[in-house]
Amino acid sequence: MSLSTLIQRSSLPAPLLGEAQAHALLRAHYDLAGTLQALGSQQDLNLRLDSGTARYVLKACHGSYAQVELEAQHAALGYLRSQGLPVPAVRLASDGAELLALDVDGQALRVRLLEYIDGEPLTRLKHLPVQVIAELGALCARVDQALAGFDHPGLERTLQWDPRHAEALIKHLLPALADTQRHAQVEQVARAASACLQPLAAQLPIQAVHLDITDDNVVWHRDEQRHWQVQGVIDFGDLLRTWRVADLSVTCAALLHHAEGDPLRILPAITAYQAINPLQDVELRALWPLVLNRAAVLVLSSEQQLAIDPGNQYIRDNIAHEWEIFDTACSVPAALMQAAILQAAGRATDSVEFGECAPLLPELAGQAVTQVDLGVLSPHCEAGNWTQPGFDQRLLAAQPAPASSLHGQYRLSQTHIDRPEEPATCALGVELNLPPGATLQAPAAGTWLQTGEGRGCLRTARWNLWLNGLEDAPGDGQVLDQGQALGATCGFLSVQLCLHADLQPPFFATPSRSAAWLALCPSPRALLGFDCDAAPLADPQALLARRDASFARSQKHYYAQPPHIERGWRNYLIDMQGRSYLDMLNNVAVLGHGHPRMVAESARQWSLLNTNSRFHYAAIAEFSERLLEVAPPGFDRVFLVNSGTEANDLAIRLAWAYSGGRDLLSVLEAYHGWSVATDAISTSIADNPQALETRPDWVHPVQAPNTFRGRFRGADSAADYLRDVEAKLADLDARGRQLAGLICEPVYGNAGGISLPPGYLREAYAQVRQRGGVCIADEVQVGYGRLGEYFWGFEEQGVVPDIITMAKGMGNGQPLGAVITRREIAEALEAEGYFFSSAGGSPVSCRIGIAVLDVMRDEGLWDNAREVGRYFKARLQALVDKYPLAGAAHGSGFYLGLELVRDRQTLEPATEETMILCDRLRDLGIFMQPTGDYLNILKIKPPMCTTRASVDYFVDSVERILGEGL
Repeated sequence: MSLSTLIQRSSLPAPLLGEAQAHALLRAHYDLAGTLQALGSQQDLNLRLDSGTARYVLKACHGSYAQVELEAQHAALGYLRSQGLPVPAVRLASDGAELLALDVDGQALRVRLLEYIDGEPLTRLKHLPVQVIAELGALCARVDQALAGFDHPGLERTLQWDPRHAEALIKHLLPALADTQRHAQVEQVARAASACLQPLAAQLPIQAVHLDITDDNVVWHRDEQRHWQVQGVIDFGDLLRTWRVADLSVTCAALLHHAEGDPLRILPAITAYQAINPLQDVELRALWPLVLNRAAVLVLSSEQQLAIDPGNQYIRDNIAHEWEIFDTACSVPAALMQAAILQAAGRATDSVEFGECAPLLPELAGQAVTQVDLGVLSPHCEAGNWTQPGFDQRLLAAQPAPASSLHGQYRLSQTHIDRPEEPATCALGVELNLPPGATLQAPAAGTWLQTGEGRGCLRTARWNLWLNGLEDAPGDGQVLDQGQALGATCGFLSVQLCLHADLQPPFFATPSRSAAWLALCPSPRALLGFDCDAAPLADPQALLARRDASFARSQKHYYAQPPHIERGWRNYLIDMQGRSYLDMLNNVAVLGHGHPRMVAESARQWSLLNTNSRFHYAAIAEFSERLLEVAPPGFDRVFLVNSGTEANDLAIRLAWAYSGGRDLLSVLEAYHGWSVATDAISTSIADNPQALETRPDWVHPVQAPNTFRGRFRGADSAADYLRDVEAKLADLDARGRQLAGLICEPVYGNAGGISLPPGYLREAYAQVRQRGGVCIADEVQVGYGRLGEYFWGFEEQGVVPDIITMAKGMGNGQPLGAVITRREIAEALEAEGYFFSSAGGSPVSCRIGIAVLDVMRDEGLWDNAREVGRYFKARLQALVDKYPLAGAAHGSGFYLGLELVRDRQTLEPATEETMILCDRLRDLGIFMQPTGDYLNILKIKPPMCTTRASVDYFVDSVERILGEGL
């Protein structure tokens, strides 16, 4: 077929075939009947037939399509099926033919019937998980690997999508683009891509390829864990012999629609392809120009096709996302993508030797240069000072000259908060504090190009040197010899190399792009004459392997591939590459991370004394008094311990000692700790899957008074739940067993902060006390002001317990827990012997505990929990009102829960969706984890310094993900 025929074919509208005609055709030639549904296509007609027992796709194309081309497609389907690849089978006509040549109302058509593969394409899915991107690349590799051994005469065809014809086709189709700005953009991109391909084309291997393995032409099924699984590859209409790498270029171009504006998100597809069917270096270098040309052909073809077939809804629907593909492909320099592709494929990128260069700053020869650490762990960074504008430059200026920042270092000052995109933190150059007037010389011959006052670029034959901070710089366009004067510095100079002549690089790169940018912008060490390179970061995977090899694995970590976190500030956690994550789950750091008061208090007390509570020092008395001030009247004794587990364990011992009994009531679906005693009373199967089968006989769980999904629902369900309490107590009475007490969270923590039904604790406490038992309020998670509306959770129920346990936030991360009770209960334990906790009540812990109370008061954190918490709850409720998956918003203040359900009537928990949501939130820079026995509740318990801006960022992100579809 000639190119003119190709161009003519590319202008044909899709065939016309009415429903009645299609039914008649199916009856006459296939003896089939059923319901028909139109499927999209650009130039062919596709109809799905549901016959009741099987489903097929009726495909009709213009009669001008060569029969041998369609026969090649059928042969390829059989060939791939024989190799175990998931492709459709051909259904033979009644006369045994695979392909029919028909005339329908004067239209010459070629018609065939294929098996329909159940599943759905991912075209309209807004966000593709990384594993899906990789799987699409791997699938492309497996098909190419198989087709390498396939041949057929019908493969020798001229097709508009063949990238070998892209240059000519683009020239032909460009007039269809009326928008002059778009016209110029497409023309420029295509010209540059063709220029890159021209020297590579003759070296590219050729074979049979599918040429359309895209989100449209691969169908998937979602399993019970909500993971996408490939079901099959369809639509072999573009099958031909062409460059092997063309197949991957088509897949990559399609993935750009899901890249959310970042073309580097497609790299996992390239890595996966390369692992199965390795491409040559020449193919990898041709890949991105092919993607650019594919993007240009897509938009131009659709624009022209819509002009001649304005009723084609398939094309109309596709144009927007094809322009999205084009715009995303053009959003980064082609040189950057080439470097990233080579790295993703495990190949070396281009490099340059600088051995013959003259020193840029000859006066620094032999001088010691101070290296200034501006990284995430820099000792210069404290109390959030890095958030101040100009922090890096001020710190450099404070060092004695000469001083240098570090190339390739991820700078803490460049982080940002409450934004989903990565911050550009990786320095691609260095900044220098130099003696004023220090002279510069050209390291190599080149041309000086001025880009602004005191800044410009020395363009040499092999690289560009970007400088900022010059005095007496050469004139624009001046040609310089090696060693010729480049001017002098005004004391502050930035230096950056770039290996690509036509590229002005940014000074900072995002972590995901840093490796590719650093390949283009190598260290200027050789030109400066001193070491200015940052030490490489620890490999997070190797570090995780070390953890798994030595740290008992029952101590789990968040996320399968957790970020490497070494710093925190306020309600943010910061990874080693300088990305700040909004912390929405860390109820231990109640004041926020890195609080300067905590730093000062702990440092001062450590410098004085840290010992155990059997010694006599003021802090223990002062802290105990402060705790009694926030306790209800009548509480007059404090025990200090290290954790919530220890606090609850001690509370059990107190109940045993005071009551003389051993039997305890606990509430189902609750967690109280990990010690033998507290694990015994914990019944959360999310924390311990065997919790309900391993309770000792002294523990008597009662029904969880969960007003949302419990056996009885609604705020008036207290009496219903109390019947179970009464039954358990009656059983103990009948057996003559002395009750020790009841332990209960006054607000249901593991269920996401659900309030107990009004009156529940009042009546339960009364019945327990009638039997000589004590009432324990586990306030470890929900108390100490976090609820906003109340300081203690039991205040919501209008009751006062006998024992209060607490931990977590009261130490802001310092191991600190407490039990507050009355004298007679405390002394009951004393009669059995003394109690001692080695670190509980240490001077350091006490001073920190006092400081926490002071800061919470002085910074208004309890008020903040109330006011911002109300706003937070309202925003979560708005999600419930809008999205069916958001079943309910629980809690108050900064202890909230968003429960996800698949059905609001049955309350089927959306466990897998919740985990996907949490993983997706991490992608957007937010830490969140599920809770509840079904792990279907977002457990929202951030530091109490959280702002409205952070609340908006969190809720907006959740809404974004719900809108993407889970």
